[in-house]
Amino acid sequence: MRALILRPDPTELPGLVGKSLVAHGFELVSHTIVSAERYLTPNVEADLPALDGFDLVVLLGAPWGAWDDDTIGPWLGDLLETLRQAQNDDVPVLGICFGGQALARALGGTVAPGPEPEIGWVDIESDRPDLFSNGPWFQWHYDRFTPPPQATEIARNAAASQAFVIGRSMGVQFHPEVDAAELQGWLDLGGHGEALSAGFDPDVLVADTERNLVAGEQRTHQLVTGFLQHVAKLI
Repeated sequence: MRALILRPDPTELPGLVGKSLVAHGFELVSHTIVSAERYLTPNVEADLPALDGFDLVVLLGAPWGAWDDDTIGPWLGDLLETLRQAQNDDVPVLGICFGGQALARALGGTVAPGPEPEIGWVDIESDRPDLFSNGPWFQWHYDRFTPPPQATEIARNAAASQAFVIGRSMGVQFHPEVDAAELQGWLDLGGHGEALSAGFDPDVLVADTERNLVAGEQRTHQLVTGFLQHVAKLI
């Protein structure tokens, strides 16, 4: 089986999600949309890959909001159309953070800035323990989605809706893929100052992520396995 990993920018890595997919026998094919040189100006021309030959699409996070057409430019519309095509063609999608927001918007939900950022390891309320536990899960987002009309919300907390299922696809607001290396990449490309401005200590975020690595990897493997079995129906 083949999984298309859509990376909006080079700091976004499949991480623990990718590790679990490989353990389930998937070949990962990665496509980066915005180069490191255009990280601050992501309005680029982008040709998204066709979905032919892929059994699964994983859309990772991004430093931009999935509502922000002016900043992102035309490739956001192309991405939303690709997600609609995946839904129409019955190709499962796992959308993570920005990916979950984009999936929600593509299928009729909404995305907008939240009242405050959610950064760090936090608990959620999961209705589907067969898919994933209450956490803690890593979060780094300023925006939030409302699920599409035909979707079922399956997790939430006080800050935002945290997950929904629609057909064979699932969107989550949290970051099951993150490990310390990916987090450090975010911090190095502007996240350090963002975290401080929002009242979060970057060193504490890294230390907490390192401390959560073993348990976090187990939770992520449960999420990927549950998604593949109960939602995408690929195993």
